[in-house]
Amino acid sequence: MSQPNERQPEGGGAPQGRSGGSMLPSRRSPIDLVHLARQTAGDRALEVEVLGLLVIQIERARPAILAAGPQERCRLAHALKGAARNLGAFRLADAAEELERDPGGPAMVDGLLDELERTARFARELSTA
Repeated sequence: MSQPNERQPEGGGAPQGRSGGSMLPSRRSPIDLVHLARQTAGDRALEVEVLGLLVIQIERARPAILAAGPQERCRLAHALKGAARNLGAFRLADAAEELERDPGGPAMVDGLLDELERTARFARELSTA
């Protein structure tokens, strides 16, 4: 099996972390492939399966978040945060955590929706690679 980092479909420069410094290498892509490989014991078929489940969860979460009030957004964000961290989608988990803290903040909603889209696109690309 090839090394997990060889499959990364998305390139680009290193995003900056909250403190303004460079992010850790594992946080540069929407999904930390080393973490994902660890969580799935290197089983590529299992990776594809869990990535597919993540995409389904993301597709269902987007309209639910848009329609929800603050309490429901908080609950949805919490669920997304846990699922994302388990798979190594740390940027998505961070955006969900920010919405969980401020479920009424429009910027938090927009940030999570943007990260949902990036993560879903990345997961789809990984599933077909």
